[in-house]
Amino acid sequence: MRLKYWEWIYALSFCCFQFQLIAIAQITDPAEVSALMAIKSNLVDPLKHLKNWNKGDPCVSNWTGVLCFDAVRTNGYLHVQELQLLNMNLSGTLAPELGQFSQLEILDFMWNDLRGSIPKEIGNIASLKLILLNGNKLSGSLPAELGYLSNLNRLQIDQNNISGTIPESFSNLSSVRHIHLNNNSLSGQIPPQLSNLSTLRHMLLDNNNLTGYLPPEFTKLTELRILQLDNNNFSGAEIPTSYGSLSALVKLSLRNCSFEGAVPDLSGIANLNYFTTSLLLQRSQSESALRIHTAKSTFSKYDNNYYNSQLERDVMKSSNFLCSDLSNNQLNGSIPDSYSDLPSLQKLSLENNNLTGSVAAKIWQNKSFSVKAQLLLDLRNNSLSNIIGDLNPLENVILRLQGNPICSTSNITNKDQICGHEAGGDEIAQKSTNSTVICPIHACPMDNNFEYVPASSLGPLPCFCASPLRIGYRLKSPSFSYFAPYAHQFEMYLTRSLNLDLYQLSIESFVWEKGPRLGMYLKLFPPERNLHSNMFNTTEIIRIRHIFTSWQFPASDLFGPYELLNFTLGPYSFVNHETQGKSISKGILIAIVLPAIAVAATISALLTLFIARRKARNRHTLSRKHFSSKLYIKIDGVKSFSFREMELATDHFDSSTQVGQGGYGNVYRGILADDTTVAIKRAKEGSLQGQKEFLTEIEMLSRLHHRNLVSLVGYCDEEGEQMLVYEFMPNGSLQDWLSAKSKGTLNFGVRLQVALGSAKGILYLHTEVHPPIFHRDIKASNILLDSKLTAKVSDFGLSRLAPVMDDEGTESVNVSTIVKGTPGYLDPEYLLTRKVTDKSDVYSLGVVFLEILTGMRPISHGKNIVREVNLAHESGTVFTVIDSRMGSYPSECVERFVALALRCCQDKPEQRPSMLDVVRELENILRMMPETSLDLSVSESSYFGESTPSSSLVFVSRDPVSSSNMLGSDLVSGSIPTIIPR
Repeated sequence: MRLKYWEWIYALSFCCFQFQLIAIAQITDPAEVSALMAIKSNLVDPLKHLKNWNKGDPCVSNWTGVLCFDAVRTNGYLHVQELQLLNMNLSGTLAPELGQFSQLEILDFMWNDLRGSIPKEIGNIASLKLILLNGNKLSGSLPAELGYLSNLNRLQIDQNNISGTIPESFSNLSSVRHIHLNNNSLSGQIPPQLSNLSTLRHMLLDNNNLTGYLPPEFTKLTELRILQLDNNNFSGAEIPTSYGSLSALVKLSLRNCSFEGAVPDLSGIANLNYFTTSLLLQRSQSESALRIHTAKSTFSKYDNNYYNSQLERDVMKSSNFLCSDLSNNQLNGSIPDSYSDLPSLQKLSLENNNLTGSVAAKIWQNKSFSVKAQLLLDLRNNSLSNIIGDLNPLENVILRLQGNPICSTSNITNKDQICGHEAGGDEIAQKSTNSTVICPIHACPMDNNFEYVPASSLGPLPCFCASPLRIGYRLKSPSFSYFAPYAHQFEMYLTRSLNLDLYQLSIESFVWEKGPRLGMYLKLFPPERNLHSNMFNTTEIIRIRHIFTSWQFPASDLFGPYELLNFTLGPYSFVNHETQGKSISKGILIAIVLPAIAVAATISALLTLFIARRKARNRHTLSRKHFSSKLYIKIDGVKSFSFREMELATDHFDSSTQVGQGGYGNVYRGILADDTTVAIKRAKEGSLQGQKEFLTEIEMLSRLHHRNLVSLVGYCDEEGEQMLVYEFMPNGSLQDWLSAKSKGTLNFGVRLQVALGSAKGILYLHTEVHPPIFHRDIKASNILLDSKLTAKVSDFGLSRLAPVMDDEGTESVNVSTIVKGTPGYLDPEYLLTRKVTDKSDVYSLGVVFLEILTGMRPISHGKNIVREVNLAHESGTVFTVIDSRMGSYPSECVERFVALALRCCQDKPEQRPSMLDVVRELENILRMMPETSLDLSVSESSYFGESTPSSSLVFVSRDPVSSSNMLGSDLVSGSIPTIIPR
């Protein structure tokens, strides 16, 4: 059959285009291009991070996470230097084709959801320096082939499900300095051959199933600083006496390993400052074991032992001694007076023993505390009967005496303080700012998340507003147990390593985790050069990120190894770190790329004309074929709409029908053929989900039936579009009503009912859906009001199904995930640990409650609503921050509402109420309200009838701080929850 002229043009253009693509592809080694495509095909990428992995050349086009050398190698090609795919919510498996990278130096897949085994082919990449696979769900055994990577500096495969033994071949890692295999299921004997690793500094093997003995040959590891083996099963083994000659050792942690025998003499290790162990000792051995305290140690711990001895009177003589933990033994006798002679003591834990006699108050009275110093004395569950001296601990001292006879004495004036179940925490987090400057309100602009630099008084420009980088950071094995005294030293260490000034760093919060490990949430601020330099430039962001991701911080024995949890760009999301400041040779680009551009321009013009004509002629036919082939599902109560129906409902998506927008796309007000008014959420390009994920969300939403949840009407999946159709909320969002620009306002009674309705909707998700659903993006703009001002929770785009019970009936209480949501509403614990729970929603709803009460935004002009209301509440001036626009209100009701909101916003999840408790308390407050205050009315009627402004008829308002993810992108589970309709 004879071809038409345009078909010849198309065929010729296609051939030319393919030729140019082949030419361009030759810039990067073809084997490595093939490997990248194989990697992508093995991964599930719900957030579409790798969507540009089929466009152009990997090195020239800056494929996401692919960093290349800036010059061709001897074979005439460019080569991939780093594969940085950390924290991208990727699942799937690692492709064996990884072994095709001939020059790769950094392989980073940290903090994803990868499964399957580690490909042995990775052992072929002789150039590898960093293998970073921690924080996944990898299984299988460790490939012996990894042991022949002679250039490897860091091997991090911790926090996976790796089993089997540690390969003896790892003894050939001649350059390795860090081996982190903790928190897996490794078993068997630690290979004695690892003693050949002359450069090894940190070996973390804790929380595995290792057995056998501790290799005495490890004394050959002259560079070893940290040896962490807690929670293994070396049953019956002894700690080799030769370990006393590990002269460089700083930390030796051997808790819960079932060791037996005597503790070796470690007094010759001059820099040892952290030693923990658990031993099963005979009575005759315990006395000598306790003399370990005479060493120059700053921390020693013998927990879960079976000591049966008196505490030695001369156990501690070092002025450097910081911590003593002898808890959970069978120690008897009295507490030695020598504890009062330790000027640096931070922690004394003697709980759960058989100690008798008196407690000498001079243990804390003889100390002169600095502002940040703290002393914890935990003496619970002994037989202590008296205190010698004044029982009035200083503010810096936490004394715990619960479970002793002394607490039954009626004349103790502060019994609740020292004998209560919760007599203070181990450490109180403190802000890392020395600023004494009081900055004016409303000084910081709202754009780009500007806020006051906390330590701006230390910089050249007081009250400086800037947009920070937010970083999740964790010390994996610090050599201390109390952070505050070292906080300033840590700030100096970090800022010097990053080449920043001290005022540019803020430790927003920190939390001790199991290990113990120290998680932190950091903020880095741009330099204060002038009033217009309040954002980092691209070069500086790339430089800082590269230091974190390439582990360029100098070694620190005190702080130990670290790990990057997340690097949040926020307002800097435009930065493409893949360029890494490098540029491809101009000669290469001129010789290859410019001809490709010329030909591509010609081809594009021809193809554009061709495609336009074909698309106009066949749009309807192709649309129906696409629909019938890709989305064939029938859901009761949910209608599937055609693209044409959506166009007609919105007048071809005319801008006049747009009523909202967000990170996922736009929201339109539509009128269906039956005159039903609906809200149509149309995902923009780049926010589309996979077919399976989109259908999963539709089916989930179709089963949610509650008067306080927005109902799904239908969906559309034609023409490459994804749209969800919801019932329309004529009274807009709660944020619209609370805005200072609102023409109407809600009285306190209505606000209280809106809060109760919102809480009931979330309670339904938490308790009546199986598995439960965590919303993860509760905010004022996602709480909508119908014609009767009934609150309805909307936008389940970031929702996540909670885990179901396993075969043993154990249900996980959290879900590990990357950080998503809206700044100001995010649970601090979630930011630090990346684990979301039902209490994360409680925190977010607590912030909404504070908005309802004050009319303030969560973050505005550099001030945080939780902090501001807390300060007002503590100073007794809370009514000065209450929104005056809601008219009169019963003060006792407002006080209880404020108290509830602040409880919801506690930093620690366990201190927050459950959602059920929140609902019950709101109902109790509502019962206290006079009936006249519960009238569903507003101060003005501008939100009703013909006078309603178009801006109020929003489904999702134009929130300047939108959530950091598009609709539904994280609902990748194939399971559909069981719903109890209401």
